[in-house]
Amino acid sequence: MSITLHIESLDHEGQGVARREGKTVFVDGALAGEVVLAHVTRNKPSYEKAATDDVLRASTFRVRPACPHFGVCGGCSMQHLDARAQLATKQRVLEDQLLHLGGVRAELIFPPIEGPHWGYRHRARLSVRHVEKKGGVLVGFHERRSSYVADMTQCRVLPEAISALLPSLRVLVAGLAARDRVPQIEYAQGDGLPTLVLRHLEPLADRDVDALRAFAATHGVQWYLQPKGPYSVRPLPGEEHRLGYRLPEFGLRYAFQPTEFTQVNPHVNAMLVRRALRLLEVRSTDRVADLFCGLGNFTLPIAQKAGMTYGIEGSAALIERARENARSNGLGDRVDFAVGDLFAVTDGWFETLPRVNKLLIDPPRDGAVAVVKALPPAASRRIERLVYVSCNPATLARDAAILIHEKGYRLAGAGVANMFPHTAHVESIALFVG
Repeated sequence: MSITLHIESLDHEGQGVARREGKTVFVDGALAGEVVLAHVTRNKPSYEKAATDDVLRASTFRVRPACPHFGVCGGCSMQHLDARAQLATKQRVLEDQLLHLGGVRAELIFPPIEGPHWGYRHRARLSVRHVEKKGGVLVGFHERRSSYVADMTQCRVLPEAISALLPSLRVLVAGLAARDRVPQIEYAQGDGLPTLVLRHLEPLADRDVDALRAFAATHGVQWYLQPKGPYSVRPLPGEEHRLGYRLPEFGLRYAFQPTEFTQVNPHVNAMLVRRALRLLEVRSTDRVADLFCGLGNFTLPIAQKAGMTYGIEGSAALIERARENARSNGLGDRVDFAVGDLFAVTDGWFETLPRVNKLLIDPPRDGAVAVVKALPPAASRRIERLVYVSCNPATLARDAAILIHEKGYRLAGAGVANMFPHTAHVESIALFVG
C-alpha cells in the first residue's frame, strides 16, 4: 500500500525524513521538500523505513542520475541530488552531529574541499559471484542494502578505463577454472598501470594464470594475487611491480601495496593535506605528532617543515612502509615512527612520548576517544594546535565534546571534504586550539 509523505529533511545516510502517526519515517529515494508516494519496507515501534514509488512534487535540486544502475547498486545513494546540494547536505550533517551529539559549534565553517564528481575513485573493492540465473558471473558493488552483487556493466565513479573493464572482467572470471572460488577483485591506482588484485580461495591452475597475463597485456593493467589475508598479496609469478602515488605540491612519492590503505580520492586527498598543514601552522621550531599515521600521508609533508615529527600507527606493516617512504623521500632523519595501539592508551600516555606541541589525528571510523581522553588539558599549553581529520562525523562530535567540555580546547573551525561524491559519506577536518 502506498502512502503520501511530506519530506522534511535528509538524514546522515541520504534518506528523506518524514513524520507519520507520531513516527519518524526514513524514505529511500526522496529529497527534502518533496511530496512522495512510498511504501513501508520496515515497521518498528519508534520508526519506519520506506521506499519511494513516485514523486508527486519534486525538489528543485532533483537531477537525473547519470548511472543506469543507480537505485539498485549500493555504491552511490545521492546521484539524484544536485552536486552542490549534496555538498551543502554534508556540511549540514557535520554541523548537526557536532551540535546534537557533541553539544559544540565551530567558531568558523571552512570552505568545503572538493574535486571531480565523476571518475574519482582510485580504489574499489568489487565483489564477484557466479550466478547462473543472472547469466553467469557478476562483478561489481553490492546491491543497495543487500548482500547480492549488482548486475553492473559500468560505474561512473570509477575512472572511465576501469568502468569499461567491468564486462571484460565478467568474461575473464567466467572462463577461469576457479570461477566459483573468486569472491573479490580489488582495484588500486597509483602513478603507473591500474592494479587489480584477484582474491582466490584455492590455488590457481596454470591456465588461469595465463588467462590473467593475457588480460593484462590486452587491457593495460597489472595483476596481483591474494590467496589469504591482505598481506598475502603478490604479483603474478615472475613479475615485479612498485606501486606509488604522488603529492606533487610537496615533491613526495609514497610506495604502497595494493591492499594497504590509501585515500580513495587523490584529488581531495592532496587538498586535505594542504589544508591540514595550513591549519597546523607548522614551523621549524615545532615538534609534531601524527597519530594513526598509516604509511605517512600527512607525516611526510609535516616533516618537511617541522623541527621533528613523530608518526604512530597500530599496524607494524604500515609503519615499515612509512619508514621506507620517509627514507626514499630524504626525510629519514626528520621523522620517527613507532607502532602503538592508539585505542588502548590511558591517562599518562602522552607523558611517555617525546615532547610535542602540535598534533594531527586521522583515525578510522571508530574515532580517537582513548587518545583525546589521555590528552593533557589545554591549560597545560602542551598542545597548541590539534587538527582532527575524520571519516565519521558522529565520532568526531563525540571526541570534540571531550576536547572542549573536559579538556578546555576551542573548536576554532570545521568543514567537509567531499571524498566520496554521490554518497552520504562525510569526511571532515577540524581545528582545535589550546
